Amino acid sequence: MDARTTTRAAGRGAPTILIGQLAREAGCKVQTVRWYKEVGLLPPPARTEGGHRVYGRAHRERLACIRHGREFGFGLDPIRRLLDLAAHPERPCSDAHALAVAQLSEVEAKMRRLAGLRDEAARLVETGCRDGVAAQCRVLETLADHGHCLSAAHAVAEDAVTK
Repeated sequence: MDARTTTRAAGRGAPTILIGQLAREAGCKVQTVRWYKEVGLLPPPARTEGGHRVYGRAHRERLACIRHGREFGFGLDPIRRLLDLAAHPERPCSDAHALAVAQLSEVEAKMRRLAGLRDEAARLVETGCRDGVAAQCRVLETLADHGHCLSAAHAVAEDAVTK
């Protein structure tokens, strides 16, 4: 029997898929699906008689929501809170709105830091050397000494990008 098409989840008759297919549909790796389960964002899957994990429509929908939230830049805790809100439709939407406002604020701050980094990198390229030797290279000189920079703001932007 083919577990992808013939297994039914939790006796409800819902068609299920294996983890590889779920990951492909969501545009992520199998390890990512497993990790989301381990951190509690995805519920444990049902199992076939042979012990294979099988995922149903609810897993697909939840994983799509998680992935979309990550594309918006939400961290795991805000996504967990949004999923909890979605599971309790009687709760106020203002909680989700507050999370979205906070995320927008973070995105705007990151964009300001990245704009400063872009400006500094453009200046570095413009004042850098194309000819000459490394001992007199303006690019290397600037990277070695923050004092050559117009602003220290890009140091914060770099930290934000590498996290």
